[in-house]
Amino acid sequence: MVIRLVLLLLIVSNVASKPADELVIYSSRSEHLLKPVLDRYNKRHGVKFKHITGKAEALSQKLLSEGKNTKADLLITVDAGNLWFAASKGLLVPITSKIVADAVPVHLRDDKMRWVGLSIRARTIVYDSRRVKPQQLDTYAGLAEKKWRGKLCLRTSKKVYNRSLVAMLLSVHGASKTEQIVKGWVANLAAPVFSSDTKVIEAINAGQCRVGIVNSYYLGRLQRKGLNYPVKIFWANQQSSGVHVNISGVGIISNSSKFKLAQTFIEWLVQQEAQKIFAELNLEYPIIKGANAATTVTSWGKYKANDLSLSRIGTLQMEAIKVMDRATYR
Repeated sequence: MVIRLVLLLLIVSNVASKPADELVIYSSRSEHLLKPVLDRYNKRHGVKFKHITGKAEALSQKLLSEGKNTKADLLITVDAGNLWFAASKGLLVPITSKIVADAVPVHLRDDKMRWVGLSIRARTIVYDSRRVKPQQLDTYAGLAEKKWRGKLCLRTSKKVYNRSLVAMLLSVHGASKTEQIVKGWVANLAAPVFSSDTKVIEAINAGQCRVGIVNSYYLGRLQRKGLNYPVKIFWANQQSSGVHVNISGVGIISNSSKFKLAQTFIEWLVQQEAQKIFAELNLEYPIIKGANAATTVTSWGKYKANDLSLSRIGTLQMEAIKVMDRATYR
């Protein structure tokens, strides 16, 4: 009897002391844009999370320096350019889940499944509705025309969002034509390049410029705050290649010891419940068909998206940087 009691106590003790499942996430996304998703999964499945934030480039360098000693299990970041870089350095391992492969469109994931999209981000034209009519707008290339001289505002070329946009233009127009387009943008600038998309929108609102290029959710954030700006979205390239889209996405760290746990979490991230939360937090578009976007997002209307493989966008990053350098786009 005593022996049985001792054994029972040992079993209970071992169960009580067993650590909860935990995943360590390196992420360039702000905590408030990710924590609600992590909290929901923790509530559903009891998995705990450690969330370490930083700039995408710094996180990749951190992973490279940590090597096999890293504690990270997942990389969640924005833009295929950042994910492509991490994968090219061997930091990510292929996801093997059929659930994930079936949910995420082919062009919105790595061709080797080392990363997949979680939400869609549209980068398009915005304009001052007081002084510009939508009929005057058409394509990204159109913003290089002389009629926009002294009327264009742009974010710095150092931001990966613009590198990926130029990479898309390279795939559509080739190097020579794309360089002409970017040179035209530079010639049309109303002010030195800005550090953020929000500042581009604010400059348009202030009358400093009439048109710009931003990720749509930056305008959504201002609208959500109740700021009644006259700045409106124009979906570019609707009669040609379509709006440039990119992603926020995820990959499993190659040196993670928790591949199965990490992959199961990604499977949940590409299902309806998580997609709704993830997209609404930053006013992005769900990655899967049938998931609803936020009301603010749907108010902008539907658009035709460019379906270029984001893996291709990644491989064109360096060429895009060279084109922007030659065009003196800083």
